[in-house]
Amino acid sequence: MTRLLSMAFWGDNFWQQKPRLPDWAPVLFAVGIAVYFALASEPSPVLLFAIIALNLLCLTLCKNRDAILKIAIAAPLLVVLGVGWANIAALYKTAAVLKYHYYGPIEGRIVKVDRSASDALRLTLDRVVLRQLTPVQTPERVRVSLHGPLLNFKPVPGETIMLTGHLSPPAGAVEPSGFDFRRHAWFLRLGGLGYSRTPVVVLAPAGHAMALARARMLISTRVQAALPGQLGAFAATVLSGDRSGLNAKTLQDLRQTNLAHLLAISGLHMGLLTGFIFALLRLAVLSLPGSARHWPAKKIAACGAILAGAFYLALSGGNVATERAFVMAFVGFGALLFDKRALSLRSVSVAAFLVLLLRPSALLGPGFQMSFAATLALITVYTIWCKKRWQPWPKWTQPIWMVLMSSLVAGLATAPIAAAHFNMVSQYGLLANLISVPLMGLVIMPAGVIGLMLMPFELEGGGRFG
Repeated sequence: MTRLLSMAFWGDNFWQQKPRLPDWAPVLFAVGIAVYFALASEPSPVLLFAIIALNLLCLTLCKNRDAILKIAIAAPLLVVLGVGWANIAALYKTAAVLKYHYYGPIEGRIVKVDRSASDALRLTLDRVVLRQLTPVQTPERVRVSLHGPLLNFKPVPGETIMLTGHLSPPAGAVEPSGFDFRRHAWFLRLGGLGYSRTPVVVLAPAGHAMALARARMLISTRVQAALPGQLGAFAATVLSGDRSGLNAKTLQDLRQTNLAHLLAISGLHMGLLTGFIFALLRLAVLSLPGSARHWPAKKIAACGAILAGAFYLALSGGNVATERAFVMAFVGFGALLFDKRALSLRSVSVAAFLVLLLRPSALLGPGFQMSFAATLALITVYTIWCKKRWQPWPKWTQPIWMVLMSSLVAGLATAPIAAAHFNMVSQYGLLANLISVPLMGLVIMPAGVIGLMLMPFELEGGGRFG
């Protein structure tokens, strides 16, 4: 006990952990963001600026002093910067919100297509026009579920449509400390939510706007045409991020078996896609005569994998898990370009910091928490595994044990977060992931990539196995 209280003990541990101190920067920044969202009112900009200025002054004055003192000053500075950045992000997302229930004509441009909890087709609209509301009073975006006759209506992102429907302002949390949809809608700039039971009228075609969103829908349509039913809807979700074809029963089954993470284009999908492209390009370069001596095949393949990941990120719409996965893939393949170690906690910290800079509100969502919890746990266990060189069984069984350990570690890391957010604990998650993850890596994603490559030739059915 005396040793734990001694300064020498903490000083020795501090210097041992000094190389990892930059990895704590996103943690402190996240603490500041969490503090902002826990406040009952907006913080004073003058007070925040004064604290930041005082900390910067202290850092300047102790420039050549003890490193521990610098850390003691920099830590609260990062926390305050997190509070200020979250405040700036919240103010930047300021948009009009409906003050009352609205019924009447709704005009707008389609920017997103998905499905509601009641399994209805749902449209997110911008450039909204509402009757008897001025542009200042009109929400920037509204979301409408279609419960009426669709009459062969197939939504295309970029189209301007009109319908008659009901809209209401976003509601707050239904229980203390529960999910606050009003806050979630604020950062999405959703000022009205509702439904319609009338047919949809297309006022103007898509034109040249939102080309990537239309490409996503086109890929989804082609995949579902090649694979009818929920099988095609699942494949379209994995490849393009379009979930509009998945019905409520399929989503519920995936959640109960702890396989819903397969739908989110995250580290698994990004890793499999970029890894497959990396291997394909490397083999292609090495197959050229004399390329092994004159061409850096690994670096060329890494550049191609980064470009493929960037396209996949843009095509999928770029949610939090996909952004995190792309940043980590970028850092990993970038490390190969400079002959550095590709997998480390530093890549996780860089990804977390960039995601929090882009979307501070993502910190409160299950997507951010589960994604980074699983990734952090997997890298930690993998690092310990390599250092200890555990190999209790024959070498040929190591891939099997790695898959088993990956599913177990990721499941244990995300189970408390899933229970807190969804009030659900999966009982068959480990077994289901042991079956599904190898299939995703060995069959589904390679077949999907081949299908996408054959799609311009209208031969995407050739990328299907089974």
